[in-house]
Amino acid sequence: MLRASRAMLAMRHPLDAELAFSELLGSWWGERMPGVDVGRLLGEGLIAHATASGKPAGLGVLAAVAALGTSSEQRELAGQGVIALQERGLQVPGWASQLGAVTPVAAYVNSDQFGDTDDVVCVFSRDGDRAPDAGPPPAEHALILVLDHNGGGVLRDAWVTTKVDRLLDRCRERADADEFARFSQVELTEARALLTRALERTERMVAGASADRSSGPTVEPIGLTVSDLTGGSLASHFALASARVRTLPGPHPGAGAPQAPVWRRDRRAVLAARFLASDEAAELSDSYAASRCADHIIAHGCDVDSGRPTRISPRKVESFLLHWLPGRVVLLPEEQEAMPHVLAAWVRWAGARGGLPDVAVGATLDAVWESTAEFARVYRDPARPLGLRQEAVRRLLPDGDFASLARRMFAFPLLASEMVTWAPEEFDPDTPHGRRALLRLDHYGEYEAATPHSGRHSSGRDRWYRPVTGDDPERERELDRHERLARRLWHGRPANLWAAARRMLDRGVARPAVLAALGEVLDTATCESDLRRRLDSL
Repeated sequence: MLRASRAMLAMRHPLDAELAFSELLGSWWGERMPGVDVGRLLGEGLIAHATASGKPAGLGVLAAVAALGTSSEQRELAGQGVIALQERGLQVPGWASQLGAVTPVAAYVNSDQFGDTDDVVCVFSRDGDRAPDAGPPPAEHALILVLDHNGGGVLRDAWVTTKVDRLLDRCRERADADEFARFSQVELTEARALLTRALERTERMVAGASADRSSGPTVEPIGLTVSDLTGGSLASHFALASARVRTLPGPHPGAGAPQAPVWRRDRRAVLAARFLASDEAAELSDSYAASRCADHIIAHGCDVDSGRPTRISPRKVESFLLHWLPGRVVLLPEEQEAMPHVLAAWVRWAGARGGLPDVAVGATLDAVWESTAEFARVYRDPARPLGLRQEAVRRLLPDGDFASLARRMFAFPLLASEMVTWAPEEFDPDTPHGRRALLRLDHYGEYEAATPHSGRHSSGRDRWYRPVTGDDPERERELDRHERLARRLWHGRPANLWAAARRMLDRGVARPAVLAALGEVLDTATCESDLRRRLDSL
């Protein structure tokens, strides 16, 4: 890398150097090794090697990482390296002092009425955007970032152009000529909030972690793989994009940062009730199945589509039917049969509610019916290969969140057994009492048949259980520790917790040892960020 950076010393404009070094830093973006933070290993290793080199090429690398590094720790370490080499008499290249020194000018969003993607155009200028003896530089440049809302709001592409006026003119001409196109200017603070969320979601996907439910809406990258993001121009522009977004102004003093819409359970229920009471839903024969299907449609729109459950498009319904539902939700047979019909009714209702043209609603309905046969072929009951009955699925997935099945079975394996079917209220994992009962039975088998209660006999499916009172303080402390861990695993907070457990299980570590290691980390972590760091190191 240092040898490659020598050629960059001859560059004359800061933008050229920024693009070159961003590509250099993106060369390992998304690379994975079990138990190793590749970005940290190579990034900090590059900084240490460049500092020790004592050469102008090393100073150039350090100046670039100080401006474009994707973590604050790397930028700080690189800045210290720059100071150390300058104290040894090395001269920084002419462009190095201008890296990252830009002024945001304006931000625009280019899209269409379907809203599947947004092209966010950020325009920047740079005072003194030229090196000594260089020709006249471009006055402005634009960074274009493509947000994919069907993919969970991640970035799909990025590029830079110096032909800003031509780009903006073409976008305006398209919006004027095509009533379906949309092009508008947005506040710089709004652009920063939008792009910051997109960058964070993209980094989480590349790092292999889904969104943490405790920090807002769940993000599910649907139909995407890491190679879809790291294999194109996004990787080579990601460091530059992160640096540019940091230069955008934050909210004004006294004003909160713009937040993504938050759809609480009661608000989702109201939306579902309005749909089910509409004329479009009147012909749905099975009201219970229709209600369950509507809940899944709303959850997809709220959690994946940036809090926009009523946005419809052909791409969105295909993503929902063919990717999100098969990999995310357990549907009962009657719900599988009803889903395309409920979705078609939702398209008609949401399209009218959003003022979408009839031709757009028709195209979306066509996509629903064209996907129905493929949905029936692709969707299979995902619990069947695991040998689970529907009763066990309902206990483990009261929210229908199939993505949580494996970690919930790991946390409470007895929920998948027939042992606790006779007293579901007693063994409810959503209550502290139920969790304690499950864990005591799992750890020590300390449940025994009680005397018949309320006329019930003590055999068969009417058998009752009562807990054995624990009097061993050490065992009670162990149960406390496991209960804290099991509660986090049940809700998936943080996502790093289950990822760490999977890594250990893949290495052949037994479940008790995995539980002990995770519990130790939970006990010793000083804060949530420290917890995530410790989990990533397991």
